[in-house]
Amino acid sequence: MYVINNVSCCAHYTGESSCDVKTEADSSDHTEHSHDDKPRPYLCTVCDKRFINKQYFMEHRPLHGEENWYSCTQCEKRFPLKSNLCQHMNIHTGKYKCTECGKCCGSSYCLAVHRRSHSGQKPFECTECGKCYGSSHDLKRHGRSHTGERPFDCSFCSKRFATSLGLVRHSRIHSGEKPHKCDVCDMAFKLRHHLSNHMRVHTKEKPYKCHLCDMAFSQSGNLKAHLLIHMGDKPYICHLCGTAFRLGNHLKNHMRVHTGEKPYSCHVCDRAFTNSGTLMNHLRVHSGEKPYTCYMCDRAFRQSGTLNDHLRAHLMQTI
Repeated sequence: MYVINNVSCCAHYTGESSCDVKTEADSSDHTEHSHDDKPRPYLCTVCDKRFINKQYFMEHRPLHGEENWYSCTQCEKRFPLKSNLCQHMNIHTGKYKCTECGKCCGSSYCLAVHRRSHSGQKPFECTECGKCYGSSHDLKRHGRSHTGERPFDCSFCSKRFATSLGLVRHSRIHSGEKPHKCDVCDMAFKLRHHLSNHMRVHTKEKPYKCHLCDMAFSQSGNLKAHLLIHMGDKPYICHLCGTAFRLGNHLKNHMRVHTGEKPYSCHVCDRAFTNSGTLMNHLRVHSGEKPYTCYMCDRAFRQSGTLNDHLRAHLMQTI
């Protein structure tokens, strides 16, 4: 166990140069305060906050949106600082290219870390649990799972995060930024994996299969809900009306019936909805998409429930 700039680290070195270790100041004290005289050369021109170093400035800037970010001329990525863009351009030029797989990295450090994925080398070991990592950064991030440290604080609310990526993702709640867009229906998402999940609506992929029956699902959460049907368990109960639910997020959506909250707004018209699924169904009114097709007559429908009603009509005709 050692301490750098008031940050406790549970690590010991297992055979790599110490220059590879990146240290991090206590970011709970990285903005301007009247009671200290630390130099803060990085000024945010939007809100006039000052920062101790470039790292904290980079973590802060996404909170104001991407209007003044630097754009890559080769792809659609944008960066808060010009130095970030310069490093990114090394990927396009192939300056730091892996000889094993051809992957291009932004810096010699990133290339060295990447090469460990081929060699299997993980020189940074956690002294608390013995897990090993390929970079000091990954070890430091893991160390916070033991210490409970959350050094990245949101300047808009009181939430704190263990990683800068967690803070950037959270900041999109305040900024409304949705950088990950579907190229089929133009829906946008705050997180990349939300877009990946959404794409299964178009591809009809259902990788999550129930081991108890033949049903399959496009989302892991839907599979979990389905498995609870086999178990018959509904542990989440509304304290206002007593309705029980199989999943916590189902209860969360239900609570909006009582609060009247409708956080999911249509970007085409002024309608708003209590959950994302209802919004997705509504958007098909504008797009004309009808993804649910009857296998008996090829009629298509916007909603799965309408298709089920239609299939029952076929069934009644055969009786």
